Amino acid sequence: MHSEMLYEYLCEFSVTDVPLCILMSSPILQLISDGSVVYAEALWDHVTMDDQELGFKAGDVIEVVDATNKEWWWGRIQDSEGWFPASFVRLRVNQDEPMEEYLCPLEEGQNDPSRLGMCLGPSLPCKELMRSNVINEIMSTERDYIKHLKDICEGYIKQCRKRTDMFSEEQLRTIFGNIEEIYRFQRRFLKELEKRFNKEQPHISEVGACFLQHQTEFQIYSEYCNNHPNACAQLSRLMKVNKYVFFFEACRLLQRMIDISLDGFLLTPVQKICKYPLQLAELLKYTNPQHRDYKDVEAALDAMKNVARLINERKRRLENIDKIAQWQSSIEDWEGEDILSRSSELIFSGELTKQSPPQTKSQQRMFFLFDHQMVFCKKDLLRRDILYYKGRVDMDQMEVVDLEDGREKDSNVTVKNGLKLCSRSGDQIHLLCVKKPELKQRWLRAFSDERRQVLTDRETGFSLTEVQKKQAMLNACKSHPIWKPKAVTKPYYDFLVRQKHPSLPTALPQQQVFMLAEPKRKSASTFWHNIGRLTPFKK
Repeated sequence: MHSEMLYEYLCEFSVTDVPLCILMSSPILQLISDGSVVYAEALWDHVTMDDQELGFKAGDVIEVVDATNKEWWWGRIQDSEGWFPASFVRLRVNQDEPMEEYLCPLEEGQNDPSRLGMCLGPSLPCKELMRSNVINEIMSTERDYIKHLKDICEGYIKQCRKRTDMFSEEQLRTIFGNIEEIYRFQRRFLKELEKRFNKEQPHISEVGACFLQHQTEFQIYSEYCNNHPNACAQLSRLMKVNKYVFFFEACRLLQRMIDISLDGFLLTPVQKICKYPLQLAELLKYTNPQHRDYKDVEAALDAMKNVARLINERKRRLENIDKIAQWQSSIEDWEGEDILSRSSELIFSGELTKQSPPQTKSQQRMFFLFDHQMVFCKKDLLRRDILYYKGRVDMDQMEVVDLEDGREKDSNVTVKNGLKLCSRSGDQIHLLCVKKPELKQRWLRAFSDERRQVLTDRETGFSLTEVQKKQAMLNACKSHPIWKPKAVTKPYYDFLVRQKHPSLPTALPQQQVFMLAEPKRKSASTFWHNIGRLTPFKK
């Protein structure tokens, strides 16, 4: 299959994992001939129209039946059998059966060579041998990953920079993101791993501390993952022109890289950051609690899961900024700076009764609480699905006070289920009331969530770039031409309300974080969920 066509079929491609030909110190052919069941894990999709070939998706587990041929193996998935390319899979480091079958005899003191031969080395118990296999895989995949990063940096970026007639620096930044920064970091990380790796006795290696030492530096993957959709879009445009197709293929051939298109290679860092929690979880499983590395591996696993969650959260936030920009473009009579100039997250929204002393007249307004600011709007008297901008509150300067029912002493206004926002300088006071006590408690939690979000962003360094803000507003303007009504139509509103926010299993952070290689699809978010649930556009 031509390399430029291949990526269309690869939904979960990972070149960081290379096929292994040795498992538990025995060649795969020896394992199969001995009657052992050997499993391999698919690295990426194998799509075939030949009934003699075995099709599968990335992540599928395949039973390897025949590996006589180096390039094509015969395998089985449930009731299906066929040939498949060996380079598309990697053998599991630790097969499932030996762990379950052979640990029991060890614990019972049995020593039947026929049963333990596959499990015991010359002097290592089964669990330590298993740990050695995991450590060896971590080291092996890390070295291969460095090679792939080097190939991208020297095989593609270096050659692209020579062709100023074909690429601008801005284009290269979009296509390759901060992969050079990742390459430099990963080289340092590998050196630290090598120092802690015991080549003679891998099972006693202490690698957990290395992950802990560099946990904050792994956050550079956030920028790369967030940029990856833009990279794919840019590449897609370029690959429509033959000269770019030929150029990238020439780069691959000159660097002697495997037959995968550039966008496949660029997915490598995305998949790599997903792999760490899985490797550490497997390492922890085969590490005795008495091992000196146990606590560090346990902490490292939590740390890398947190990195994955952080990257996932940042990705979600960036996906939401287009929706926030579209929301702003639907508001009539907008004044002042764009909402994205300071905010990137809708915390909560709903209808409140507003009283601003010394005025005593009550006003029904729709309030939208974002990080750093709260915007309030007025509904159109006839078209209740149209909102008019009326003002905003700087939440960085405000204190929230929970008011008791009755007359508020400072403003001499009677309130029920009320809250007070007052500036620290004392020049602004906003009295807000809701219909039910439970809704008041929900707003109090929302204000706390807003402050917590601001603090978290400050601690993690999250912020939007000027390019991201401008692009989001530009996209919003394109989707709301000035000669068309800005209001959200009833059919579209119904569509938004019907959507459900997707939830992904927390036990598999790699699935939470990166479904970037799948075809782009519309998905709901908490942004629209909050707006839809509180019905600001209902008549």
